[in-house]
Amino acid sequence: MTPPRWAGAGPSPPQPSPPQPSPPQPSPPQPRWREPDRGAASIFVLGVGLFLVAAGMAGAAVGSARVARHEASNAADLGALAGAQRVLEGEGVACAEAARYASANGARMSACTVSGLEIVIRVEVAVSPWPGISGVAAAAARAGPISAS
Repeated sequence: MTPPRWAGAGPSPPQPSPPQPSPPQPSPPQPRWREPDRGAASIFVLGVGLFLVAAGMAGAAVGSARVARHEASNAADLGALAGAQRVLEGEGVACAEAARYASANGARMSACTVSGLEIVIRVEVAVSPWPGISGVAAAAARAGPISAS
């Protein structure tokens, strides 16, 4: 008997080819609400950034208003004390001295009243929290002897 052709040193028998993968089948259409949210995180980050910028600007506006109020208060206090030193020389001299000290502290004196040895002044400081928006911070101060009631 003769050995088969593939036995021994001859060529090897043909190998069966591996199974070919089937092409991918298209998936059934998904409802629109089930589609992935492409770009939603970018919009969310932009929204959060806008909110933080707006909060920072609002905080800066509040801060500048508070600083202006404190500046007005300081200018009124110092102006009233300076005017009280000159109250014996007359209302004009006392109010002029108060106005000089108020303007030296960045304020504008809007009212001055002398009654006996007491002086009451009112000052205003311009405040601009944002470009194009301006306001006024006002304060009043009294200086004179302590009166017993």
